Amino acid sequence: MSAAGAAVAVSGVRKSFEGGRVRALEDVTVRIEPGEIVALTGRSGGGKSTLLHLIGALERPDAGTIDVDGERVDILADPATYRASVVGFVFQFHNLVPALTALENVQVPMLGQRRPRAARVVRARELLAAVGLSERQRARPPTLSGGERLRVAIARALANAPRLLLADEPTGALDSTTGAQILDLLRRVRNERGTTILLVTNDEEVAFAADRALRLRDGRIEPATLRGEPPQG
Repeated sequence: MSAAGAAVAVSGVRKSFEGGRVRALEDVTVRIEPGEIVALTGRSGGGKSTLLHLIGALERPDAGTIDVDGERVDILADPATYRASVVGFVFQFHNLVPALTALENVQVPMLGQRRPRAARVVRARELLAAVGLSERQRARPPTLSGGERLRVAIARALANAPRLLLADEPTGALDSTTGAQILDLLRRVRNERGTTILLVTNDEEVAFAADRALRLRDGRIEPATLRGEPPQG
């Protein structure tokens, strides 16, 4: 495995909404090692997606620090550059552009990278082949199955070779067979590229398949569950 993965250190992070009336995160501290697959579990609305957004610099914490490979993500002057060069997102509802083909959707993150069109196309084809969708390059999202749309979303997230992949409920709307295929794909991404992966899930089987599972309860991180142990109740 290559050493391409990013190290993530979250320390004392707090985040509230609605003028402080809704506390999503309260003194969250966690470290994720390079190349590690970590599952973040907990009840819906418990702050899991919020933590993903903070690490991905889509939002800023009210307090605390977030460090990714030695860079303070919580105070970035240009978070867009960080997101384009370090992080890949797999959103819960995929966020694919319906009017674009699968091949075109995968190219979207590369548009701001000054990469020639021919190079973008080659890269997108390689990624679609890697997720088993070579035959669906010209298909548009409305004609794809849920599993196929998710594969396109994963390929898009890998377009700029991120060191950190953030996935929000990547198997939530899939049947067990397709979900297992997606998990195998994520493990292959880690094994081949060394990518650090943090995924949000409410599925105990998904959490059990990760290297480590963290539970977010009442805005705080509970002790980790290592692979080989049953998830805590």
